[in-house]
Amino acid sequence: MAARLREHYIKKAIPALTKEFGYKNVMAVPKIEKVSVNIGLGEATQNAKLMDGAVNELGAIAGQKPVICKARKSIAAFKLREGMPIGTMVTLRGDRMFEFLDRLLNVALPRVRDFRGVSTKSFDGRGNYTLGIKDQLIFPEIDYSKVDKTKGMNISITTTARTDAEALSLLRAMGMPFRQ
Repeated sequence: MAARLREHYIKKAIPALTKEFGYKNVMAVPKIEKVSVNIGLGEATQNAKLMDGAVNELGAIAGQKPVICKARKSIAAFKLREGMPIGTMVTLRGDRMFEFLDRLLNVALPRVRDFRGVSTKSFDGRGNYTLGIKDQLIFPEIDYSKVDKTKGMNISITTTARTDAEALSLLRAMGMPFRQ
């Protein structure tokens, strides 16, 4: 079974973007390349158990085993040694990426308290979008009773769009709830 969001992209988003920007070739239409989700845990230097919880939760959310990021250099002021685990991340592509985005847009984001839409200012100038989430409990895969500490996460959506305007139109066509 193909991802629901991919079919939406092919049937609705490509024709809409082609009409809006006047692309002459279907291959010129911007598409979502990958989605990176990461949880940075600076506190994991003092408490190693936090990392296990973060890895399990991110694995449940993404449906793929995350990789543990280690410190590249020692910083004495932060009591950090080179090689200590300080975060965890996962990169999603293909059907897993579309499934994750579908859950994010239709299930998780509407569960955010006082949600008015995501900012349109979080583009990087090259057509990529980054979204910060304050707690992981908005995802239905997370069991509330097993969470010891709320952890925020960054979700970066990498697109093939050349400009922010193209990327904004792409994400809007995919159903991203932007602020009015």
